[in-house]
Amino acid sequence: MASVNAEEVGSNKQVILRDYVTGFLYVTTSTIQLKVPEGSNAVLVKNLYLSCDPYMRGLMRPTGSIKASYISSFTPGSPITGHGVAKVLDSADPNFKKGNLVWGITGWEEYSLITETDFLFKIQDTDVPLSYYTGILGKLTASNSVCMPGMTAYGGFYEVCSPKKGEYVFISAASGAVGQLVGQFAKLLGCFVVGSAGSKEKVDLLKNKFGFDDAFNYKEEPDLDATLKRYFPEGIDIYFENVGGKTLDAVLLNMRIHGRIAACGMISQYNLDQPEGVKNLMYLIYNRIHIQGIAVFDYYHLYPKFLDFVLPYIREGKIVYVEDIAEGLESGPAALVGLFSGRNVGKQVVVVARE
Repeated sequence: MASVNAEEVGSNKQVILRDYVTGFLYVTTSTIQLKVPEGSNAVLVKNLYLSCDPYMRGLMRPTGSIKASYISSFTPGSPITGHGVAKVLDSADPNFKKGNLVWGITGWEEYSLITETDFLFKIQDTDVPLSYYTGILGKLTASNSVCMPGMTAYGGFYEVCSPKKGEYVFISAASGAVGQLVGQFAKLLGCFVVGSAGSKEKVDLLKNKFGFDDAFNYKEEPDLDATLKRYFPEGIDIYFENVGGKTLDAVLLNMRIHGRIAACGMISQYNLDQPEGVKNLMYLIYNRIHIQGIAVFDYYHLYPKFLDFVLPYIREGKIVYVEDIAEGLESGPAALVGLFSGRNVGKQVVVVARE
């Protein structure tokens, strides 16, 4: 058996799933050989940026549970995984070379040995922030169904909602990773756009940075039905759903005939043992409302078209993307938990190291 050179072994801080049910995370440090094992086709990377996404909460439950139904659950005692941006340190895969900047599925750890390189992509456009590849510029494959905010917003809004100039658009969790983009896409098309968020800071962001026509703090609105009637006296054509529960119930009362609802997420329900019921479903019939769930892998074939659409707008400053940066791997668990109390402003990203 070949001996391991001590200089090729590095300390590797990791975020570990302690057990199912509670989904409690902790940070530990192990060691890792800083070289791809002989006979392997793997790629060794140093992680730079990690994406925090609400779907990850469902993966802290056993595979087969309703909340972890379309991706395999995390494994207790192992690092959790997600989208990240990284730098290649060593590679046995001819498609990747030392020094390449890449993004894809990686571990929540300082270094990752990636064996499934089908989920790894070289970064071609480096004139935009690298962290954008955890969000607005993230790509996916047909079997990779986690949330990529840019493609989710693009596919959900343009493909599911079939928007038209002048229509009335409402977006919940509108300052989040997806909502902020949907609102900007709608404004570029000439729609009237209102968003809801959970703080004055976020409401100001929607109106002053993202260009929404209006916005409100849902925490200050005890009667959401009345609130929506105030902002949409003629009703809502398009609702981009990120929250669920009471918000969805109120929206159903305010949709126009032949309105469209894109169900992207229901973050208010993810930590509930018993999800809230929705009482106003008859309005789907009364107003012939079309509601469709979004799984972003349905739109992976549109990625080249999406890049052609979005990159010029980013470079020209016509689309802005706000990120909430948490520094250091130790901050990762708190950043992920904070998604469910609305603590983040914009796309939540964890910086492991800067390139």
